[in-house]
Amino acid sequence: MNENLNMQIAALRKMTPAQLREKHFEVFGEPSRSGNKDYLFKRITWRIQSLVEGSLSERARQRAAELARDADIRMTMPPPLRTTPGAERRVGPATTKSDARLPMPGTVLTRNYRGKTIEVTVLPKGFELDGQIYRSLSAVAQAVTGSHWNGNLFFGIKNGDKK
Repeated sequence: MNENLNMQIAALRKMTPAQLREKHFEVFGEPSRSGNKDYLFKRITWRIQSLVEGSLSERARQRAAELARDADIRMTMPPPLRTTPGAERRVGPATTKSDARLPMPGTVLTRNYRGKTIEVTVLPKGFELDGQIYRSLSAVAQAVTGSHWNGNLFFGIKNGDKK
């Protein structure tokens, strides 16, 4: 590699992203849409090397053109997705799996916390505390304590243990 080219690459490594964007404009003649330092460094380095050492050989260009002719390239945009009015797209799993560590619905979990007895009823889909329904034991524990807790840990539920 050319010594001048090595010096230019070393200078590029020390540049900030803003400086690399300016250099990109200088080398390519158009502003960069990226602010990623590594990307800009690699792209500018490639361009400088190709200008100094030359681009692809004619044989390589012909081979690339042959490969492009044989490739299955989409020439038109794909049609937009069709949705019927009122049809909602489901996100997430179709069925919910219950945690094997949790007791059966109807079970009451108790915990003494700061002199108060906390009683939570396990529901088929959630947990009830003082008439309020929560999605998880962690949400119940947070409502009781005011800070984030692992619900299973807060109520003393371990793997396979059911209170």
